[in-house]
Amino acid sequence: MKIIDDFYKIDLLEWNKLIQASDTVSFFQTADCYHFYESLSFFEPFVFSVESDKRLKGLIQGCIRKEKDPIKRIFSRRAIVTGGALLAPDITNEELSALLNALRQSLCKRAIYIEIRNFNDYSQWKAIFEKRQFHYIPHLNFHIDTTSEDVIMSNLGKSRKRDIRTSLRDGASIIEKPTLQDVKSFYSILETLYHTKVKTPLFPFEFFEKLYVSGLGIYQLIQLNGEVIGGTLCVGLENKALYEWFACGLDGKYKNIHPSTLATFAGMKYGATHGYPLFDMMGAGKPDDSYGVRDFKAKFGGVQKEHGRFLCVTKPLFYKIGKLGVKFLKSKYHQLNSK
Repeated sequence: MKIIDDFYKIDLLEWNKLIQASDTVSFFQTADCYHFYESLSFFEPFVFSVESDKRLKGLIQGCIRKEKDPIKRIFSRRAIVTGGALLAPDITNEELSALLNALRQSLCKRAIYIEIRNFNDYSQWKAIFEKRQFHYIPHLNFHIDTTSEDVIMSNLGKSRKRDIRTSLRDGASIIEKPTLQDVKSFYSILETLYHTKVKTPLFPFEFFEKLYVSGLGIYQLIQLNGEVIGGTLCVGLENKALYEWFACGLDGKYKNIHPSTLATFAGMKYGATHGYPLFDMMGAGKPDDSYGVRDFKAKFGGVQKEHGRFLCVTKPLFYKIGKLGVKFLKSKYHQLNSK
């Protein structure tokens, strides 16, 4: 058994074999995704794999966000593994344990916490993660069947169908091949949303531009009278799933126009017409928390999943301070909006 922590020492042929065989595969555990992370000035990518008898049995990759502000950097160094671990169906407990140990030991000095955001079912390995100090946290998601447009329409809620119909009737349209300037307009809407409501950091425009230029990003933007009023950004894994990474819209600004709804529908339709049988909405909050985004996503006819997250806190004090800071910002926003 061997642990490899250098991307350029991993056998890409074995990596692709594991992608084909694994039940926990996602776009975020591919070499293409690693190269994308590597291209960003504010990401520090990492990858760990376990090899046994010259077979790749498991792989975990993600990135550490590098903040420019030194104070923010101290309290927000987080290692995020989007999508979850890429595991062979026959990976042994010893092999998975070794992989998780390597991940934790290498990142414990570089990040306040490690969070693995699962997009697949890891219940059979939950005890191994827990034993290696990766504690399970319930977290919801929605998976939508996009095997065909007919299936999408049959599963959509009545209110979503109505909103899509009136939006198209009253002049909104879908831009399937946007320009970079269109993407900048989309980013501006997203930036305002994160600043005023979400209250968590949004990636710099570099992130969105490089996804656009590389062709990895699938943008479906919404236009009204020549102006971008919303859209969605997806990435995909061929024959597996389309992942909705970001979505937004100027909802409530125009009568009978629902840009956020139309944007997500456009992403689902793209999935159906381009061979992605599943549309992954990439998160719907914690089960016990009231969450408007979950209410919005629930009406697209998907199946609610609880694949959860695994969290390993490496610096408890800094983690606690960081959480209090985020809580303060969000409560301040709610107080301002309740006046």
